[in-house]
Amino acid sequence: MISKIKSFLFEKQGATDAAKHSAEELHIAAAALLLEAGMLDGELAETERAETARLVRARFELSEEETALIMQDAEARAADAVDIHQFLRVLVANFDHEEQVQLIEMLWEVVYADGVVHDYEANLVRRVTGMTGVSDRESGAARKRAQAKAEAKGSAQSQATD
Repeated sequence: MISKIKSFLFEKQGATDAAKHSAEELHIAAAALLLEAGMLDGELAETERAETARLVRARFELSEEETALIMQDAEARAADAVDIHQFLRVLVANFDHEEQVQLIEMLWEVVYADGVVHDYEANLVRRVTGMTGVSDRESGAARKRAQAKAEAKGSAQSQATD
């Protein structure tokens, strides 16, 4: 009976054990979580969508075509998601500590992408930090790195328009 329940619950992800998720499922889960961070202020700005795609492509070393497919699937799953736990469970089970810190930094980069840090977005990152093995200190350092990257992009863009 328990095996039937596990099969039913995890059939959608294609695995009965969190550690058996495919690389594509990890990529989709990460992208969906990043998109969730961008959507918490009520809209997903194009800068947040583009930043998510850039981060997923760079982090997982994907081609543009692979990234587009991952993003399409991730956007659909994020739109249908009731909460972030379905994505976070996959990531925490498969990411080591350093990868979890990188995930927190990626979340902060998406939050900073539109130039406005909304309270709901920051709260999501704090909740994800609490659900992973990432300490508040590590999250704070990740936030500072993400903020510095955002400021560098902002100044590079303003210089390009001058």
